[in-house]
Amino acid sequence: MDWGSFRFQDPAWLWLAALAPLVLVAAWLRERDRAARAVSFPGAARLARVRPGLRVRLRHAPLVLGALALTTSAVALARPQHGSLREDVTTQGVDIVVALDVSGSMAAEDFQPKNRLEVAKEVVAEFVGRRKSDRLGLVVFAGRSLTKSPPTTDTAVLLRQLDDVKLEMLPDGTAIGSGLATSLTRLRRSQAKSKVVVLVTDGANNAGEIDPATAADMAKAMEVRVYTILVGRGGRVPMPVPVQDPFTGQVRKQTVMTEVQIDEGLLKRIAERTGGEFFRATDPESLRHIFERIDTLEKSEIKLAAYRRYRELYPGVLQAAAALLAGAGLLWASGLRVVPA
Repeated sequence: MDWGSFRFQDPAWLWLAALAPLVLVAAWLRERDRAARAVSFPGAARLARVRPGLRVRLRHAPLVLGALALTTSAVALARPQHGSLREDVTTQGVDIVVALDVSGSMAAEDFQPKNRLEVAKEVVAEFVGRRKSDRLGLVVFAGRSLTKSPPTTDTAVLLRQLDDVKLEMLPDGTAIGSGLATSLTRLRRSQAKSKVVVLVTDGANNAGEIDPATAADMAKAMEVRVYTILVGRGGRVPMPVPVQDPFTGQVRKQTVMTEVQIDEGLLKRIAERTGGEFFRATDPESLRHIFERIDTLEKSEIKLAAYRRYRELYPGVLQAAAALLAGAGLLWASGLRVVPA
């Protein structure tokens, strides 16, 4: 028998409690029968007006206490229990590594009002905030690659590492193959149902010791899907460059149109080779839509296992039954009882 968080482990014993009202009814019927057969005396009406003493008024107390003791004993034998609900979340979710390009071209200001890298960091942070049950990691790459965070469920740590990402933190260049290979290293021991790399870059591979095609083959062998995102457009883009004033010697930033090379075909081949998808982001809004799309494609399979842990309540009930029974015995011994017929 179960009522939410309360239950009786052995409810059959509750039938014993039905004997208590039967005992009281039997005693009442017996006393009524005895009163009906009593001999009447003259002047009994005047005696009826005399207030009965305490012992007379309490003559039923031992029987009532005994009936209550029987009821509480039945409840104790039924083993009342109180349970607290607990839910364990188990997931066969997704391990995701975001490989983020931090090369000099990510400073391009075609994603107004910020540059490409700052917009990418904002969108990645939003993506991380939506993936509560997955492990996420962060790799940055330029002329070489660096792991900022291995896959973790601690989003606060990951977001702090993401906030620390900046331009010129690595030698310049675009080592796409190295960035992907480092990301795969972070997923090498993953036991997740799905393993994913989200590769965000705005250029063509021009550095690093690992060829992108080789890294893509590694991803396929490891059953890692790679989603590639090309940020910005090729050709001439506004780029801030340091310019020194010839008269004062001060260095200031000046925006100039700079030629940027891209390799859309390479990113498409990596995505196709690994079973992922290629995306093109030309502004902040399209980049957000792309990450929302990836968020939809890579959903975690979450299972909730709910169970209750029950605490036994019968010791307290049993003590109450013993106290009632002892009280009934004491009153009976003191002479407070219903006189038998």
